[in-house]
Amino acid sequence: MDRLPSWLRRHLAAIRAVAVLTVLLGLIYPLATTGIAQALFNGKANGSIGRAGSAIIGQSFTDAGGNPVKKYFQSRPSAAGDGYDPTSTGASNLGPEDVVDVLPVPGAEGRQSLLTQVCARSKAVGELEGVSGARPYCTPDGVGAVLKVFPGRAVSVNQACPAAPFVATYQGLEVECAKPGEDYAAGRTVPVRGEVGKVPVPPDAVTASGSGLDPHISVAYAELQAPRVARERGLPLDRVKALIDENTTGRVLGFMGEPAVNVLELNLALDRS
Repeated sequence: MDRLPSWLRRHLAAIRAVAVLTVLLGLIYPLATTGIAQALFNGKANGSIGRAGSAIIGQSFTDAGGNPVKKYFQSRPSAAGDGYDPTSTGASNLGPEDVVDVLPVPGAEGRQSLLTQVCARSKAVGELEGVSGARPYCTPDGVGAVLKVFPGRAVSVNQACPAAPFVATYQGLEVECAKPGEDYAAGRTVPVRGEVGKVPVPPDAVTASGSGLDPHISVAYAELQAPRVARERGLPLDRVKALIDENTTGRVLGFMGEPAVNVLELNLALDRS
């Protein structure tokens, strides 16, 4: 070996290193981790698959038209593909400053801002659960309460004509409805908070998770839905609340995050009851 040229010795050393690392990291390590996972965490390692799907990936409980099935608890919204699509996992990537809609025009669908998505979801949840869906910065018709203010005029930019603006005037200016296709970019953006009391619809009912696959909802959202589910199934409300408690997981390591309810497991428990 010592008689080999130095450049050849370097190449042989590199080949040996690749071979050793391939065996260690490509064979031994994956087999060891897979074996440990199968032995200690068999269910989770195999995706927590049950007869109704995976307990660690959320799913929708809606009919063919996308309407909530009232006898089931509803999951939080999802921005992953058409909803809970593991191949399209991700968030909407819209931030808190995304408050102005692009109104639809002939040949173009338009785009809802994050604020309008939250407002529309809150209104829908309120109607489903029989509570107020009102939120700060939302109009009664479920869009973002946002004005574009110009010298001498103000426009409720998310309310397409002929809708009646959510406020009649702003600082002495008459508020107009928005004309689809008109460019309001030059106006000053003014979100209007309005007078809203206690909001009964919790945040996770109107916002999607970062992954779009979260199978859990908050205890508050589950308790909001409990009267509707009990009524639709003809069950005592106390029994439904007891099932919520049974399917509530605590904080991670006892102090991280908040208690949460696995929607799939809770709905399966309802079906069994």
